[in-house]
Order: sequence, then C-alpha cells, then structure tokens
Amino acid sequence: HLIVKVIPRAKKTEYVGIMDDGSLKIRLRAIPEDGQANKELLDFLEKETGVNWEISSGWTSARKGVRRR
Repeated sequence: HLIVKVIPRAKKTEYVGIMDDGSLKIRLRAIPEDGQANKELLDFLEKETGVNWEISSGWTSARKGVRRR
C-alpha cells in the first residue's frame, strides 16, 4: 500500500520524489475531471513498476492510497 500525492495539469507526467511523510509525489498531465488523472496515475504506476495498481482511497483527493491489484 502506497500513499501518492498527485499534481494534475503538469507539463508532463513524471515521478518527482518522496515527500517528508514518505508519500510519493507524482506530476500528471491529465486534468482532475471524470477520473482522467486517476486513470493516468494508474497507467503511469503500472508502466513504471510492471504491477497492476488500484486506488484504495482518495478518489477525489490529491492524496491517494494505491495498492497492488
């Protein structure tokens, strides 16, 4: 289980780093409407890790819990 802080509407989708609280910080090109940012986050995590992920908390928040599917 990971906690991710997402920043939508960025110039490009990329991993930024680890925040002081241990959560991952990821920039997303997608806008936070109609689940677009959530889908982009899951696609990015799967591409980077080779693991299928799902959002377990924070669907409408910038801070999201994700876990392996």
